[in-house]
Amino acid sequence: MANPALPPTRCPWPGEDPLYCDYHDREWGVPEWDDRALFEKLVLDGFQAGLSWITILRKREAFRAAFDGFDPEKIARYRDPDRARLMANPGIVRNQAKIDGAAASARAYLTLKEEGRFSTFLWQFVDGRTRHNRFVRSTDVPTETVESRAMSTALRARGFHFVGPTICYAFMQAVGMVNDHLTACFRHEELLRRPPR
Repeated sequence: MANPALPPTRCPWPGEDPLYCDYHDREWGVPEWDDRALFEKLVLDGFQAGLSWITILRKREAFRAAFDGFDPEKIARYRDPDRARLMANPGIVRNQAKIDGAAASARAYLTLKEEGRFSTFLWQFVDGRTRHNRFVRSTDVPTETVESRAMSTALRARGFHFVGPTICYAFMQAVGMVNDHLTACFRHEELLRRPPR
């Protein structure tokens, strides 16, 4: 029987950072079906490229404020004054290509939404349900898969930016398309027992 006084066994990547541990314990790997939330996460994963996720996580509230709550209709209309405003904002990652990519992705999102739900389009790459992996070590976890490569190709074809196969796999892990908590982590079993949508 586990000792309730002991901290839970987690995946090693959050370390001891309280913000990172909270994200790991409550959010990472939980299936997400809300279209706007999925768009936000995809854009933030694009901003993460070349950086660590904790960097983005610490800036997430500033990103939400700067990017109009990640409302795709508003972001799709961003022009030069918006880019200048964002490039002057020290609370976010100031990268012109990524800012322009977010606006392009918002326009692609709105076009795709005319055909149906964004969540349906994304979840098709895992047949609409979480894939529960059983990785024992962090080194077992891939950085990309056949499915993330397919998602990347499809999103790029639709006009999305910063959606390479590695970014797509990190996104799939975060939004619960795959359960990549290590088998010793307390969250692996919790998510495994979670009822399907």
